[in-house]
Amino acid sequence: MAKILIVDDEPRIRDLIRAHLEHEGFVCEEAGDGGAALAALSGGDVDLVILDIMMPFVDGMTCLKEMRSRKINTPVIMLTARGEEYDKLAGLEGGADDYVVKPFSPRELVARVKAVLARTMPRTETEGGTYTFGGLVIDQASHSVKVDGQEANLTPKEFDLLVFLATNRGIALSRERILQKVWNYDYFGEDRTVDTHIKMLRSHLGRYRDAIVTVWGIGYKFDPDAVK
Repeated sequence: MAKILIVDDEPRIRDLIRAHLEHEGFVCEEAGDGGAALAALSGGDVDLVILDIMMPFVDGMTCLKEMRSRKINTPVIMLTARGEEYDKLAGLEGGADDYVVKPFSPRELVARVKAVLARTMPRTETEGGTYTFGGLVIDQASHSVKVDGQEANLTPKEFDLLVFLATNRGIALSRERILQKVWNYDYFGEDRTVDTHIKMLRSHLGRYRDAIVTVWGIGYKFDPDAVK
C-alpha cells in the first residue's frame, strides 16, 4: 500500500489524518515542519505528501519549492487554513497536485489522496502486470522486457531493478532504498552495486536508457517522459 507523509505542526491534525488514512490501509509517516519533511523524503519511499502551508521554521511553500528544486517529484496535497485564491494558485503553480482548505472533511481528504495517487502512480495495463511506456513494455508475468518490439536480454536482478523503478515512476529513489527493496540489504555508503546494475540495465534499453534519470545527491528515478 502507498506510503503517505503527513506534514503539519499540529499533532492533533496529524493524528486525525493518520487515523483515517490507516483505516483505509495506507502506511503513514509524520513530520512537524518542512525541514523534517525534507529529511523524511530523502529516503525516496514516500508516495504522496500532505503538506500544511502555515508552519514554523520551514513552512509548506518553502518546503514545496525546495522539493521541486531537488527534483523530488513526489505528489503533494497542500493543506491550510487559508482559503484565498492567491494561496491556492501559489501552491498549484509551485508544483502541488491538489489543495484542501481547513477545516476539512477527513473523508474528502482521503478521497483526494486516492485520486492523486490514481493519477500519479503507474497502472498495470493487464492483470498479469504489464507496464507499457511507449515502446518499452515490461511484462512481469513472463519476466520479459521489449524495447520497440525487440526482446531485451536482462538478468533477473536487472529485471527486478527495472520493475522497482517503473513501479515508483517519477519518484527519486535513494541507493539505500533501492538496495533494501531489490537486494534486501542495507546500504553502507560505498557500495557500487546499484550504480553498476543501473549502468548495465541502461545498456539494454536502447533509447529508453534515458528513462532512468540520475538524481544527483539522491540516486535514481524512472521518468519515461525524459526519452526523446
